[in-house]
Amino acid sequence: MNAQHQPTGSAYFIAKETAKAENHTLSVLVDNEPGVLARVIGLFSGRGYNIESLTVSETEHQAHLSRITIVTRGTPHVLEQIKSQLERIVPVHRVVDLTVRAHELGQERALERELALIKVSGTGESRVEALRLADAFRAQVIDANTEHFVFEITGKVSKVDQFIAIMKPLGLIEVCRTGIAAMNRGPQGM
Repeated sequence: MNAQHQPTGSAYFIAKETAKAENHTLSVLVDNEPGVLARVIGLFSGRGYNIESLTVSETEHQAHLSRITIVTRGTPHVLEQIKSQLERIVPVHRVVDLTVRAHELGQERALERELALIKVSGTGESRVEALRLADAFRAQVIDANTEHFVFEITGKVSKVDQFIAIMKPLGLIEVCRTGIAAMNRGPQGM
């Protein structure tokens, strides 16, 4: 069976999909209370949807609200199902598809950034090259000794991916990524 036609575990696989799957960034405003994240994630796992990236943090301390940013992949039909089902979860206040909103505003994508910590070992020439490349990518050295560096880099996912790829032959040891934080341009809020 072709990999593109294999069942995903989603109940929506039963309906024949002719539309192309695409990545979308969803922003979900929720009450900051125990179990909310588990309920949101349970919706995805229970229906066989994949999460490419997930970040969550309290954004309004006084109102006890948190913002969950989820990057997921699906056809337009599946993405509409995900949004509709998220909106039905009781502690969810609002669901915004930042990808759709960006297109409505005449923009290619929402503003998306990721932070990564990248540990690289190296001595001699590879150490000098790692520092030179880090400077070119505007990565900051946040820890160092004579045998390794830990770089902090923030930017688009493609920039972080490229930096990691360049560090591999220079002694990449470990990578820790935060996931995507995103919002749309313009004066209006979520």
